[in-house]
Amino acid sequence: MKTFIRKIRHRFYLTMLRAMTGMLPGSSHIAFTGAGSSRQLCQHIAALSPRRVLIVTDKPLRELGVADTAAAGLLEAGVPCAWFDGVLPDPTYEQVDAGLAVLKQEDCDVLLAIGGGSVMDCAKLISACATSDESPRDWVGMGKVKHDLLPIYAIPTTAGTGSEGTSGAVIKDAQTKEKVVLSGPGMLPKAAALDATLMAGLPPHITAATGMDALTHAIEAYIGVWERGTRLEDARVAVKLVFQHLVNAYQNGDDQSAREGMAIAAYYGGMAINQVNVGNVHAIAHQVGGKYGIPHGLANALILPHVLEYCREEAEPRLAQLAVLIGAGEAGEPEAQLAHKFIAAVRELRTQVGIPDRSDLIRPEDHEALADAAIAEGMGYPVPRLLDEASTLAILRQISA
Repeated sequence: MKTFIRKIRHRFYLTMLRAMTGMLPGSSHIAFTGAGSSRQLCQHIAALSPRRVLIVTDKPLRELGVADTAAAGLLEAGVPCAWFDGVLPDPTYEQVDAGLAVLKQEDCDVLLAIGGGSVMDCAKLISACATSDESPRDWVGMGKVKHDLLPIYAIPTTAGTGSEGTSGAVIKDAQTKEKVVLSGPGMLPKAAALDATLMAGLPPHITAATGMDALTHAIEAYIGVWERGTRLEDARVAVKLVFQHLVNAYQNGDDQSAREGMAIAAYYGGMAINQVNVGNVHAIAHQVGGKYGIPHGLANALILPHVLEYCREEAEPRLAQLAVLIGAGEAGEPEAQLAHKFIAAVRELRTQVGIPDRSDLIRPEDHEALADAAIAEGMGYPVPRLLDEASTLAILRQISA
């Protein structure tokens, strides 16, 4: 009876979500692609004559010169800029406050995020806080950031989160260790540059984890039960590109073709989840990432095959389609067989890019609390099968060393 009631509640929630998102205003978005696209984006921003641009990044990117290279077009055009490089992995409300203080002190009216998902998410929240007196804690949930924001632009330096193509952000509460999602149409960057030349120096382990993050986004969007927009087409592009290019990008970071393929894959994965949200992999990953500081892409990679196995029967037709898409099977084979082949291909890809199947950071004594939080979060996603306690605990045991 309890499971039946949860399913009814989940269906009602999704029905309400469909109605609410149908009333949200649309957002325009531009993507510049290819080598040198970061300069094109900067020229685009300069042409808008901003008063001052706040460049949001992190200290390693500044020290390596990557952020300055990405922003060169702005600096050469004489656009006044201020810098905030205090973003750390899994940004907190305190980091948002620090960036907001710089924005106000320097009187900035535009933001440019240069970095990975943490940087882009932090920039989105700085922008949201700049035009509202409300607490960002009041915006937790889908579509609750409803006011106008300062314009945000993005130059991703990793190929994974796809935050440059989404209207959401993930923030961590430093006290509770909880990671939460905030979203609203104004949080979608006005434009982004997918400049793979900025990713050439990305270490292999980060290439691997962010690439698996992009794959997770695409798969969860594809097997979800919310039919909306171009999520199927976008997800298929992302899945195919990841299987084509991730291993090459991991093994040879200077392979520009592989880097470009992954940059585009991450972007399409982001656009897919921007339409229909994520799923149970993220519901669990947010808990272990917040609790132990496990990088988000790595957490997703640990969990992904287990969640796919858990919902394999419910998602069988879609998993079978993906197997054919990546060449893991042939059209006409039984769908059950193809679904197994796709999950096996995901496991093999994970192994090829050096990602382990367990983490010694995840402690058994925390499993019950982690499972409860994951189950609660998963209720808000359009998943093919809701998490239950026994299966979530089993997944946590399988990924714990």
